[in-house]
Amino acid sequence: MEKDNLLNTPLKSAKPGAIITFGTYPQAADGSDRTPIQWRVLQHTNGELFLFSEYILDTKRYYAENVDITWRDSDVRKWLNNEFYHAAFDDSEKKYIKTTHCTDNGEDSADTEDKVFLLSVPEAQELTAKLAEDPFRARRGTIGTEFAKLKKNDGCNLYVYDKTVGDNYIIENGEQLGCSWWWLRTQPSRSSRAYFVGTRSSIRSYGNVNLACYGVRPAVKIKLP
Repeated sequence: MEKDNLLNTPLKSAKPGAIITFGTYPQAADGSDRTPIQWRVLQHTNGELFLFSEYILDTKRYYAENVDITWRDSDVRKWLNNEFYHAAFDDSEKKYIKTTHCTDNGEDSADTEDKVFLLSVPEAQELTAKLAEDPFRARRGTIGTEFAKLKKNDGCNLYVYDKTVGDNYIIENGEQLGCSWWWLRTQPSRSSRAYFVGTRSSIRSYGNVNLACYGVRPAVKIKLP
């Protein structure tokens, strides 16, 4: 399929809960592949799709040091809007990606304009579901790709649950797999921390920004022609 034909009639009719592919990113353990990214449609309004990656695509610190920081100045935001953006999308795909005005970034944290972003706490609460039974919302509990689980040169190494609580596992292709935790962009009053989705798919507020074991599930908004 030609890249310019990615946004065609099936996508124009995509409803919340649908899975689509858009862009590519390494997902195999050796990182040599360019596998299409699977996105969950969170919203379809006014000719615009709000997309959220179905899986954790990589592992990053929110910020390199355990200091007070904002989403605007975070390392993960810079990575999403530069390295990831250019790696995942070619020019024919970038023309569809909307610049999104991001709010709910945390107390005293400025609004931002982003091509790629993390979900906020309100977005995660409204648009994702703890359980997989809701077909119209993305599942909150998820796993990382093999590439996401690969230990990186900067020391990032995705945590994968391996204990006894059943709610921290999902079934993929008949196999029970341990979930991993993933960052949200919103920060609590203590700005050396950020919210994340953790055990039992709950939203937690105590993630130290320099933790190297939480994953990234990018979100984008694309304009339909």
